[in-house]
Amino acid sequence: MAIRTIVKHPDPILREKAIVVTKFNANLHKLLDDMADTMYDANGVGLAAPQVGISKRVIVMDCGDGLIELVNPEIVEHEGEQIDYPEGCLSIPGLRGEVRRHQWIKVRGQDRLGNHVELEAEDLLSRCAQHEIDHLNGVLFIDVADKVYTVSPDEEGE
Repeated sequence: MAIRTIVKHPDPILREKAIVVTKFNANLHKLLDDMADTMYDANGVGLAAPQVGISKRVIVMDCGDGLIELVNPEIVEHEGEQIDYPEGCLSIPGLRGEVRRHQWIKVRGQDRLGNHVELEAEDLLSRCAQHEIDHLNGVLFIDVADKVYTVSPDEEGE
C-alpha cells in the first residue's frame, strides 16, 4: 500500500469521463488499497481514481462507518428533497461551495472482486457518493455549486 499524489485542478484528467473497469485483478486491488491510504492520509471522506491520476470508474469513501469501495458505481434511484450544503475537494484545496444534492440515493456497482453490490446512502454518505461519482464523469463541485468561496488553511480540515 502507498500514498499516491492527489491530482490538483486544473489537471485535465479531472475533466475526463473515467473508463469502465473490466479487469478485477491485483492491479485493481492495489489501486483500491492505495486510494484508501491516500484518502485517510489527506483526512478526506471520499476519493475517486481520477484524483490520483487514474482514469477508471473507482471510488472509495469513509464517512465514519468504515471503508466503502465501489467499482463502476451508478446512481440508480434518489428520493426526498435536495439539500444545499458546503462541499470541498481534495483536488481543489482552498475552495468550498454550496452544492445541492439528493438526501437519499441508491447506488449500484461492483466490489473489488467484481461482485454486484447495491448501496443505499443518506445524508453525508449520499453527498459523498454523488460528489465522487461526479468525479468519474469529469464534473467538479465548482461546476455545480451555487456559490464558491475561499477558505483559509485553518478551515480546510473542517
